[in-house]
Amino acid sequence: MTMSSPAADTSLLFSQADFEQVRSLIYQRAGINLNAGKHAMVYSRLSRRLRETGQATFAGYLQWLQACKGPAGEAEWQEFVNSLTTNLTSFFREDHHFQALADDLRERASHPLRVWCCAASTGEEPYSIAMTVAETLGAQAQVSILASDIDTKVLAIAQRGVYAADARGLSAKRLLHHFMRGKGANAGYIRIRPELAKRVEFRRFNLMNHQWSLGEPFDLVFCRNVMIYFDAATQRQVLQQLHRVMRPGGLLYVGHSENFTESREWFRLRGKTVYQRV
Repeated sequence: MTMSSPAADTSLLFSQADFEQVRSLIYQRAGINLNAGKHAMVYSRLSRRLRETGQATFAGYLQWLQACKGPAGEAEWQEFVNSLTTNLTSFFREDHHFQALADDLRERASHPLRVWCCAASTGEEPYSIAMTVAETLGAQAQVSILASDIDTKVLAIAQRGVYAADARGLSAKRLLHHFMRGKGANAGYIRIRPELAKRVEFRRFNLMNHQWSLGEPFDLVFCRNVMIYFDAATQRQVLQQLHRVMRPGGLLYVGHSENFTESREWFRLRGKTVYQRV
């Protein structure tokens, strides 16, 4: 069976076997469980990569990808992963979490705190965490934030810290206090203030890594709308690893559609989509 996307160049044929191989490879590499309804999405995203690499067919590209070795091979695998990851984010998305975070920061401010944002995407979430820290505990707060993502392209955007001036989720007060407005050629853009940016360390990280070497344990972890892309077995694997890198009593903030009550040996539900490490 051979298919092509009606909205795309029909010279690139995409068989069901090609799709199944993509599903297998992205699952092995990133833990992402693509369902059968993602055929058109995969075609759209990977067909661009075929054109960029000069590959004539999906089968040829996938064969070439698996044969790639060394730094060039790793770079192409990263492009493959970047093509298939989904990045939907905004500042202060699911605002109740940031209200809860402010309370949790006050309760734990007697010692230095480490926060991990597991899916930093283009940076809106970790910078929202940093703004909450500044507003709650002040500029001198002893809070460090690690922000990671598997997608190198979105991390590059996050590290720049530049956004459209009408970015969703930002109040006029926060725009004034936490951002610098662009002028001239940069009009219409805002940049996160350096004193806020320096609180956040960005790093590429794959949650499928067998060894999580992330330094001191974390007090607070944001892992929101990540597990929805994993199957049940992968979710449990990640939750077990999260448990290992968090302090006892640490808090895990998850997405509104994620539920981990079956993993009571590691986390117990403490509030609205907030779990506490057991």
